[in-house]
Amino acid sequence: MVEDTFDIGGDLTVNRLGFGAMRLTGDDIIGRPDDEAEARAVLERAVEFGVDFVDTADSYGPGVSERIIGETLSPDDAVVATKAGLLRNRDGEWLPHGGPDFVRNQVLCSLDRLGVDTIDLYQLHTPDVDGPFEDVVQTFAELKDDGLVEHVGLSNVDVEQLDRARDVVDVATVQNEYNVGNREHEDVLEACEEADIGFIPYFPIGGGDLGEKADVLEDVAGDREATARQVALSWLLHHSDVTIPIPGTSSVEHLEENVGAADVELSEDELARLSE
Repeated sequence: MVEDTFDIGGDLTVNRLGFGAMRLTGDDIIGRPDDEAEARAVLERAVEFGVDFVDTADSYGPGVSERIIGETLSPDDAVVATKAGLLRNRDGEWLPHGGPDFVRNQVLCSLDRLGVDTIDLYQLHTPDVDGPFEDVVQTFAELKDDGLVEHVGLSNVDVEQLDRARDVVDVATVQNEYNVGNREHEDVLEACEEADIGFIPYFPIGGGDLGEKADVLEDVAGDREATARQVALSWLLHHSDVTIPIPGTSSVEHLEENVGAADVELSEDELARLSE
């Protein structure tokens, strides 16, 4: 039986199908969205559908996604996770930058844009920081001790980096690219399962391209009267009880489709075919 919820850090209970807010921005994740009212409507509808975990980052916009979330949702609507560690430019590049002083500055910016006193889940966006990895993880630990951050997460890490970080701070979540067509980080997921750490798979439907899994997804979707996207998300929910998929969209229509994935049950045979 698929677990409906996960306890982030042991005490923040969320429904396991979340929402990724990267697309609530302009083209190339830069600037304001073309239709900010639609972006707000997507967030509002997500909450109405029972989505209570929203993931963003200070680099989405930059700052735009956090601002829209802060202006649209109240702190009681959802657990909000954000990240620090990447810069953006007009060319759309993702530039690693995450020294301790930078992170201490960025957390203040995120708190202001989100309109909260404490960030529910604050994630290091990349381990490729300026200086020793342990130093910036220690900074996240200090932000937690200071009450600015409730829980600490990591993103784009391998098992060895996860272990090093856990020597410094309690790690509540790991966010890596992962989906039915890309299981490169299976070993990280297994490490998270062993430690009861939430695993947040980003690009959970592979940006719509799931490669060699596309045909079997379509077959299963036809049998289940669902879409291939819904089956891909359902597979993530079935595959491990610690996964918290965060499909993102700027469309209410696609949001409704994504949320419907939580109701798609898969048989052992279907799971085996998708996992081959």
